[in-house]
Formats: sequence, C-alpha cells, structure tokens
Amino acid sequence: DQDRLVAENAALNAQVMELSAGHQQAQLIRAERNYFDSLNGANKRFSDRGMVAEIIRDARNPFVRKVIIDKGSSHGLRPGLAVIDGTGVVGQLTAVGVLTSELTLSTEKDLSVPVMALRSGLRAIAVGSGRDGTIDIPFIPVGADIQAGDALVTSGIDGTYPAGLSVAVVTSVDRNPAFQFARISAKPVSGTGQQRFVKVLTQEELRDYPRPDVKADDTKSGRERVVPKRREVR
Repeated sequence: DQDRLVAENAALNAQVMELSAGHQQAQLIRAERNYFDSLNGANKRFSDRGMVAEIIRDARNPFVRKVIIDKGSSHGLRPGLAVIDGTGVVGQLTAVGVLTSELTLSTEKDLSVPVMALRSGLRAIAVGSGRDGTIDIPFIPVGADIQAGDALVTSGIDGTYPAGLSVAVVTSVDRNPAFQFARISAKPVSGTGQQRFVKVLTQEELRDYPRPDVKADDTKSGRERVVPKRREVR
C-alpha cells in the first residue's frame, strides 16, 4: 500500500506540473490575443489591414534605437514603411533584407515624424533625441500655443504615417526669452521594450489616402517638350 501511495503521489505531482505549464502557456496565448486586439484597434481606418511582425533581436549597440523584425522583402516589405503597435507609432523601416528588416524607433536620433497637437492644432516635426528614450520638438517659437501634457499625433502630411496615430506626450516646455525657439521634450506613447509584436503598415493601406494632384508630364501625354537653343556668347 505504501508503494502504491508513493507511485500515485508521483503521478499526481507530474500531472500538477503539466497542468501548471499548460496554464502558463494559456496565459501567454491570452495575453498575446489581447495585444493583437489592441494592435488592430490602434487605428480603426486600418484595423483589418497591415502585417504583424515579431521582434526577434535588439541592436547590439545600446546607444542605437533599432530592432530586427522577422519579416522582409519576401513578405512584400520595403524601406520607409511606418510601424505601429497597440498604442501608436513605433518607428519606420530603414533597411529590409530577404527574411528580416531593421526597424528604427521614433526615439532614434534624426528620425522625424510630422505631428500635430490635438489641443491647439499646432503642426510640428517630432525628432528623436537619441537619448533616454525621448523625442524633441524643434523650431517651435517661444510664443507658440503648446504646453506640457499636450498629446501629439501624426498629421499625415508626409504620406508615410496615416493621420491620427498617437506619437508622444509633451513633458516639458522651456521658454527662454534669450532664444528664438522653445526647448520642448516629449515622451513616446509606445515602446518595443514591453511588446513582442508590431504592425507594419503596407503601401496598399495608403492607396485611398489623399494625395496631392500632380500634373502629368508633357512627355507622357505624347507631346514633345521644346527645348530652346542656347545662344552662343562671343
């Protein structure tokens, strides 16, 4: 009887460990499903389109805000495409390989995103500071209507980022009368440090986005362009 109880106890312990592992896996699947729901709901206009990619590697240089995703040119990606997560803009694809791509985060130095303040409608350019995960808003006059706590969203004027995606929240505004422009810092609303998946906005999603009217070239309409002859100067 003692041997039988020991065997049953060992079997029950093994079953408990198996169920515990299954429970943890179910929690992970549930968390990923909730995140995918928030990812699709980041912008209702593009909720049913886009390509979900997984972050598989961070940059080896800790001072470079870049990560690698598991999608590349074989999946239809190309440099310049915008990348979002469940809360807003993450960054932009800067290099695309066959199976993987390099994603540059919005906090990387010199990466710019056209933005607009929701409260005042002020348009500006958000530029990554390259330090401490912050974003700078340069060339804003001292007297401009912007203050700490203002939400910044994409303005959509560049044709890369759709309008209305959350980018950052203004954290500080330093108005020094000795300078022409104010010193403004913002904190990005999204980050890849907490998530495994991102969403790449493919070019097909921007087909119905308003584009400026460009007149067709005369050469395309079948008319030859007349080039005036140069006059020789003696």
